[in-house]
Amino acid sequence: MFTWTPKSKILIQGITEPLGNYATGKMKDYGTHIVAGVSVGQGGTTLHDIPVFDLVEQAISEVGEIDTSLIFVAPDLILDAALEAIAAGIQQLIIIPAGVPPLDVMQLLNKTHNQDILILGGGSSGVLIPGKVLLGMMNPQGYKPGNVAILSRTDSYLTDEVATILTQAGIGQSMVVHWGTSDMIGANFADWYEALAQDGETEAIVLLEQSAIGNDAAAQAIPKNYSKPVVAYIAGQEIPVNSIPQDSATLIASQISEPFPHTSLASEKIAVCKKAKIPVAKSPYQIAELIRGALKKQKK
Repeated sequence: MFTWTPKSKILIQGITEPLGNYATGKMKDYGTHIVAGVSVGQGGTTLHDIPVFDLVEQAISEVGEIDTSLIFVAPDLILDAALEAIAAGIQQLIIIPAGVPPLDVMQLLNKTHNQDILILGGGSSGVLIPGKVLLGMMNPQGYKPGNVAILSRTDSYLTDEVATILTQAGIGQSMVVHWGTSDMIGANFADWYEALAQDGETEAIVLLEQSAIGNDAAAQAIPKNYSKPVVAYIAGQEIPVNSIPQDSATLIASQISEPFPHTSLASEKIAVCKKAKIPVAKSPYQIAELIRGALKKQKK
């Protein structure tokens, strides 16, 4: 699991959607081995010289076993698309659109509970192994091969910015994973830390979080005495958070009229990192300095 190479066979569900069409061209130019696309009503056509089918099952019968499906369909169709891919035997799903209905996410996670199935997203920008394979929407120009993994739960632009800063500082990346920007996502944080602990290409990890995304801190899943150094950056540290109404009438009205104020503050996530003895950068530009220090300390 969590293994991708230039030979990995990739399916695009929703390939004729505007975002799917754009991303497919970008990934193909990078060398990603996209073997088929699925778009209902477009079966028998081609896009970017890639055959398009109406159903996932039809695609697999034509091109053989598929390693990963990237899903670009509308948010309300994500559940059906994901279940179709799983039923066809695909065990790695990357869900690109944000705004997937929470009940659909819960149903999908319940369906895949205790199964060896990887789900990234919703709102994921995908996975990038610099110089090898691009799965999703990241901008590969700012990345280069190296020994530092990036695990991100922030805006995709910030992920690209941090990678560019590291690259300019002479620090390349072994793998970049964008978990997604929805409050409820499929990523199992602990599994990713375990996989990177066993990855021979990764010597350190950069953890990117955002104060207004997610109700839990990803750093909580890092095992004690983790074998590889981790450096964190929490975006939105200066963003004020509205206080929670105290009386019941105002509380009910606020829930009906606008989204409830987010309860996962940057300060809380920073506290989790400090408790786990993870250095927290004050700005993206300090990440490279902290990574260098962590690697130097690790080699002593």
